[in-house]
Amino acid sequence: MQGGTIHQETGVSVGKPTDEAHSGETAHPLDPTSAAALIARLADTLAGVLSCSRDVIDLAILTVAAGGHLLLEDVPGVGKTTLARAMSVAIGGESRRIQFTPDLLPSDLTGVSIYSQATGRFEFHPGPLFANIVIADEVNRANPKAQSAMLEAMGERQISVDGRTHALPDPYVVIATQNPIELEGTYPLPEAQLDRFMTCTSFGYPSAEAESAMLTGGHMLRPLEGLNRVCEPDDVLSMRRAAEQVHLSDDVADYIVALVAATRGRDGVRYGASPRGSLYLAAMARAHALADGRAYVIPDDVQALAVPVLAHRIVLADAGYGFASMGRARDVIAGLVSDVPVPRPERV
Repeated sequence: MQGGTIHQETGVSVGKPTDEAHSGETAHPLDPTSAAALIARLADTLAGVLSCSRDVIDLAILTVAAGGHLLLEDVPGVGKTTLARAMSVAIGGESRRIQFTPDLLPSDLTGVSIYSQATGRFEFHPGPLFANIVIADEVNRANPKAQSAMLEAMGERQISVDGRTHALPDPYVVIATQNPIELEGTYPLPEAQLDRFMTCTSFGYPSAEAESAMLTGGHMLRPLEGLNRVCEPDDVLSMRRAAEQVHLSDDVADYIVALVAATRGRDGVRYGASPRGSLYLAAMARAHALADGRAYVIPDDVQALAVPVLAHRIVLADAGYGFASMGRARDVIAGLVSDVPVPRPERV
């Protein structure tokens, strides 16, 4: 394999995608003004070619800026996959789209080692998970074994195959879609996998004006034809580093902990959000502050992201599957945001 390296102990050749994984540690953070300008430019570019709401676009960009993964849940035909593909074009880098089906195997995602007669060794051929942006289309149609193959990739940014661990590219973002209205032929994502997604949101139907434009404007049927690259993967890493440096005061941190803790004792909630929910809510609040050009988090940042970060992490006592269950979970989190005391401005 051209450009590959061979592990002497096992005789497994590893291709270039695993060897050239970026290291985010070398990225230099943008200043808040530059980061806010980049986020706004990404949002404006995507909003110019997509028919979904600006709130969904903003959430997708903030999730990327915070270094997380995004789950898009809604009925077919509203543009979930189009948004995911548009994100991959806008931020550059390598992207792969996986159509999940019930017969998908874990090796179809991770890659396989194949014996080469030319070299007399096994060569590792990376699967589609080796990309900067992985579009996992209709992820809930895959069987649990295939779904579990994504857990290590999403949580650790690495993949283990044949006793060897291979690093994934950086930045690494999974944008998954699922259709919550069909039960036949689907496998609901387990809570452990849902917890790997930093945010989850629904599209909703487009406005009458946007839907009319889709009928009369040919470019809306092929939105990606008019989409240009906005930045490079290194710019995304610099934006992420800038978000990590946004100041989170002790009082705002306590507020986040209080919100998450309140999910664990709420009536009608069987299981509340895990500590990962606290970490992800803090990361998204930092990204939200950065998008506003601030170097510090305020309670408004936390409140704006509480529902998309926490709703998919709680299990209701009468948990079901589909819009009804997720809608009730969002109502629960919205109620907590109203009930949990907010730190006074002078203490933030």
